[in-house]
Amino acid sequence: MSYLIAVVRDRISAEEAYVALEKGGISTDLLTIVGQGYRSADEFGLIDPGQQAKKQALFMAAWLIPFGFAAGFTFNAIAHTNVFTWTGQVGNNILGGLLGAMGGTMGSIFVGGGVGLSQGSGDALPYRNRLQEGNYLVVVQGSTPTQNKALSILRELNPLSMDEYQI
Repeated sequence: MSYLIAVVRDRISAEEAYVALEKGGISTDLLTIVGQGYRSADEFGLIDPGQQAKKQALFMAAWLIPFGFAAGFTFNAIAHTNVFTWTGQVGNNILGGLLGAMGGTMGSIFVGGGVGLSQGSGDALPYRNRLQEGNYLVVVQGSTPTQNKALSILRELNPLSMDEYQI
């Protein structure tokens, strides 16, 4: 879905832009204000990178930890590594499996969480940062002609920035 997003300084500017767009013939069904007192970034669908990173890390942990245990156990069984002689061969195989599971855990945290944090937000992070600074977003949803009409109306109001966002 395509949106035209204008960042404005404060609530009054956001309401002024909303009214100007409404008077310009754009349906209120296509208009949204995002900010304090209106819709939140989560309600609108701007992805939180921290939440995305946690979800990705948990997803990767679900298969990396068991795979790491199986790989560590199998490697130790094939290599006949005796780290602790008092545990015997089966105990050393289990220890190898636990070390493999620890490796899987670290992989899911660093790779899954890191990739989710760096790639999971897309273009939403700058908008979330603007909202945290106290700015507001005036969002116009619709076809290209509707967005072009809204663009000409919003330019007259001198927003901080305007951009198109795909969800």
